[in-house]
Amino acid sequence: MSQDNWISFWNSEHSIYVNARHLDQHYREVADRILQLGPAPGAQVLDFGCGEATHADRVAASVGQLWLCEAAARVRDHLRTRFGGQPNIKVIGPDELQAIPAGTLDLVVANSVAQYLTRDELDALLRTWRRLLTPDGRLVLADVVPPGVSPVSDALALLRYAWRNDFLGAAIAGLVRTVLSPYRRIRASLGITTYTEREITERIDAAGFKAARLPFNFEHQPARLSFVATPR
Repeated sequence: MSQDNWISFWNSEHSIYVNARHLDQHYREVADRILQLGPAPGAQVLDFGCGEATHADRVAASVGQLWLCEAAARVRDHLRTRFGGQPNIKVIGPDELQAIPAGTLDLVVANSVAQYLTRDELDALLRTWRRLLTPDGRLVLADVVPPGVSPVSDALALLRYAWRNDFLGAAIAGLVRTVLSPYRRIRASLGITTYTEREITERIDAAGFKAARLPFNFEHQPARLSFVATPR
């Protein structure tokens, strides 16, 4: 699987969010999840693969510094336009992680990222995050897709989420659009990387962490997995 193809997708004007309400609700809930982790007021936080992160200002208001790391240049431009006036938000690309001094970060969150990476790419990032974390820092690797979670399961989870948040009609229309969308074609061509709980835990541990599964998933799909890891 080539990450570049997925980056090209995120750089495009895609319709992965069925409407503005869906996009807003998604990023509001991700911000809520990060805040539920209880970062300290002066914490140095990295949101890796942050996407549009429309509510990142709420996280930044509760921490010392927030890095928003995003591979898609188009999305980085949006983030810089949106948060350019907020001094404790810094927008970077993955290649800029190396400029962050070792032992700087108190919390790294990588939500809905692992499935779009090869195993080697994830292993390399795990080692990078381990280097960047303080000795008592935390890594949260969220929305990991286990084998057997099909697009049908994802669609049903989206419909339940849309029903709860009052955009069911838009979700149904969006699923119809997805059948013809570049996302479906790319996913059919490349697939996504899946992990059993044991495999992902072993990979996190091999990078120098001690991992434990969280009792909830960051995203609306409860069949996916989220983990918290601390340096060993």
